Formats: sequence, C-alpha cells, structure tokens
Amino acid sequence: MWQGIDLLLVNPGNQKEAYGDLSLSLSGIEPPIWCAMMASFIRKHRYSVTIIDADAECWSPQYAAEKIIELNPHLVNIVALGTNPSASSTPKMPAIRQTLNAVKDKAPYLKIILSGLHPSALTKQTLEEEETDFVCQGEGFYTILQLLDLIKSGKDVNNYDINGLWFRKNGKIVGSQPLRIVKDLDNEFSIPAWDLLPMEKYRAHNWHCFEDLDNRSPYAVIYTSLGCPFNCSYCPIHAFYGKPGLRFRSPEKVIEEIDFLVKDYNVKNIKIMDELFVINEKRVLEICNLIIERGYSLNIWVYARVDTVKERILKKMRQAGIKWFAYGFESANERVRKGVSKKIKQEEIKEAVRMTYDADINIIGNFIFGLPDDDEKTMQETLNMAKEFNFEYINFYTAMAYPGSDLYNEALKNSWPLPENWLGYSQLGYESLPLPTKYLSGVEVLRFRDKAFQEYLSSPKYLRKIREKFGEKVERSILDMLKKKLRRKYA
Repeated sequence: MWQGIDLLLVNPGNQKEAYGDLSLSLSGIEPPIWCAMMASFIRKHRYSVTIIDADAECWSPQYAAEKIIELNPHLVNIVALGTNPSASSTPKMPAIRQTLNAVKDKAPYLKIILSGLHPSALTKQTLEEEETDFVCQGEGFYTILQLLDLIKSGKDVNNYDINGLWFRKNGKIVGSQPLRIVKDLDNEFSIPAWDLLPMEKYRAHNWHCFEDLDNRSPYAVIYTSLGCPFNCSYCPIHAFYGKPGLRFRSPEKVIEEIDFLVKDYNVKNIKIMDELFVINEKRVLEICNLIIERGYSLNIWVYARVDTVKERILKKMRQAGIKWFAYGFESANERVRKGVSKKIKQEEIKEAVRMTYDADINIIGNFIFGLPDDDEKTMQETLNMAKEFNFEYINFYTAMAYPGSDLYNEALKNSWPLPENWLGYSQLGYESLPLPTKYLSGVEVLRFRDKAFQEYLSSPKYLRKIREKFGEKVERSILDMLKKKLRRKYA
C-alpha cells in the first residue's frame, strides 16, 4: 500500500535566471504564499501536505526532482506563481520544465499537476509542451482537492470531469469549465501553512528595509483580498482569477494571521500581496486600528492606485506601520496610459503623491517603458516625471506581452515579435526581450530602461535625499548596487 504523503506542493527555483547577480543579496526572497494557502486548504480536508521551496533553498531542478521522488507523494503540484503574481509566473516555466523532466525520467508513475497564472493562461499549450499529467486552470483550490479525492479513491481520473482540470483523454486534450472559486475566504481558509516553509530563508527587498538594512528577515507576505476589479491590458491576472472582482478576508482574520506571524516567527517586515489593498476605506481603517491596538512595530508595504487613495486614511495607515506605497504610475503620458486602459489623470497622480508624503509614507514608483504608444519622447517624459518626484525607490519595467493579458492576444493577432523562450519574459534576466512599440524595437526599449535605471539612482538629487532620509549606509548600498550591471543578451 502506498505510504507517501498525499499532496506535495513545489515552488520551483529560478532566482538566478530571474534576477541575475542581483539574486545574491539585493532581491527579496519571498515565501510562496500560494503554496502555503493551498496547503492549509488541503490540510483542512484531512489530507497530508508537504511544501518544497526550491527557490528559497537554491536547489537545482535536478536536486528538487530527487527530493520529490524521495517523498513519494500521491500528487505533486508544481506552482507557477512568483513574487508578483501578475508578472513572474511565465519566467518560472523553464525551471518547471527541467524539474518535470527530471522527475518523469526516474519516476514516471508520479502524478503531476501544474498550476499558477501561466498554466491558467495557456492550458492547452502547457499540456502540449510539458511532461505533466494535468494542468489546473484558475486558482485551483477545489480542482486540486477533487483530483486528490479521485486519486486517493483509486478510480480512473480520465473518467471524470473536474472544474478547472485539463488532461489528456484518448489522445486528446480536454478541460472542464466553469471554474470554481473560493467565495468565503474566512470560513473556507485557515491561516496559511507557515509551519511547512523554511521561514529563516526569506528576506524583504533591500528598499523595503532602507530604515534598517541589517534586518531584512524575518519576512512574510499576506493576502487580505483576492482578485482585482480593473482591466489593464498589460496585466494577465484575470487569466488566474477568472474575471474582474474582489473577495475580502475580514479584518479579524487578517489580524489573526498578523498576530500569528509576529508572535510565532517574530515577523516585522510584511508585504501585503493584494493587487489593490487601498480601495475599501472602512475595511482598511478596521485593519489598521487592530494593528495599532496591539502596539506592533511593523514595516509594511502595499500596492495602491492614485485614484483610490483618500487623505483621511493615510495617517492611520502610517500609524499602523504601513511605511511604503507601491503606486503603478506606468507612464507620464496620458495618451500612452489610455492605450493600455490605465485611466488616471496627471492631477490625480500629483494629489496622491502629495497626500502620501504628507502622511510620511515612502513611495516606490512603478513605471513601464515600451507600452504600445511609447516612443523615445514619451519614455523620456516618464523618466523625467520619476526624477521630478524623486521617489524613495523605483521599479522601471519594460512592457511584456504576458500570456493571459490582452496585450499578449494583441501581439499574437498582429504577429508582433515575442521572446523566443519563457525566460525572455523575465524583467531582469539575461534573456529579457520586451515587446516592441509602434515606434521602437524591443531592444531599444530595453536599452532605454537600463540606462534610465542607472540615471535615476545615480542622480545627485536622489542620492542626497536617500542620504538625508536613511543615512550614508543606504546611499553606499545603492551605489554598490549600481556597480552590478545586468547581463543582457539583446542589449
């Protein structure tokens, strides 16, 4: 009789491919929260679960495969989700392929399912390309639970249709919809299975800890809601969640998890993973008040939109330990923003920045170079805007047609050049190749991005602000970071 565990969740490793030399010390190492959530959900249904975080452990795909075979699970779930769910799923696919092939070479009897955003966006193609038994479309909690039920029952899974499950049947690829999502997050979930993760391995991003660079660990990420109500054409998130919308955890359940992380793991640095945390004023205030009541000294960062932030809640958020806002400005040019359904006004941007700084909250500005209507002039406008605001940190991305996004479908329809392999979708990796615009090649966009990053972080105005606000040690760390040039195949 099979004595292995029921479900093995695997977070595949690709730190080096995704971040290059930056992975050695500068990038964050984030806990695979989706694995921990899935583990908790499955354990609630009385199945045994283990997690392998090959990414945090820096395991090669071959070594991870050996561990998978050694654990001998009834079902292996390899999860293609990363630190930014909407952008870091596709670059994981090469590591997933290597892991899959290594497992199937030595243990072809093991049943494997791929889940995450990329497999959800390209279900049929993923089954055609990868040595997997199943692909899960959507968030997959009930899909994987029902598949596990069938495997444990000993029945032939090919005789059953499960919502969200794709597989081969009589030589053909078949799948079943509609997808089933978890609606009641409070009652259907427990606290994520943090006990199954190597918590000592995780660290916050360098900028997140500018106030205390020597203490980037312990570190945790949490969801207080799932989904996104918006439809930006460059974002593939709805391929995973199914459609626009938000589902909320209650403030009481959120603080229960924060209590657990603080008391059991001494966590101070927290990232709230919600696609949009600052949207429901009453709920945000309730969460903040619960944190404040406990007197925790936290260092939290959240995602926010400039058109949903209200001045009356910002000081309360800062009091609760929310010290960083990540705003998606994308472009300085309204025409470029409208071209990707990002309908925010310049006045909204200025007002949101003013309000945020008045509340003593730091800003990391997210910008995208190479959106479809971008040219050299509009990209320079974006760089100039970032430099004028002089944010505490910035992320300069390039436009990628991520599978599952409207931009990806448009690229296929118009035969726009796409990366030759999935690593090409990595923002900081060697293979990175952005989408061309109407006026510029992908290589021109990439060169502009890398030059802009160096120019912004080395400007005397920026370094003076960092030195005065965070001290000379942080300034030196930024200058040291700038010495680590990204290796680029195409630029």
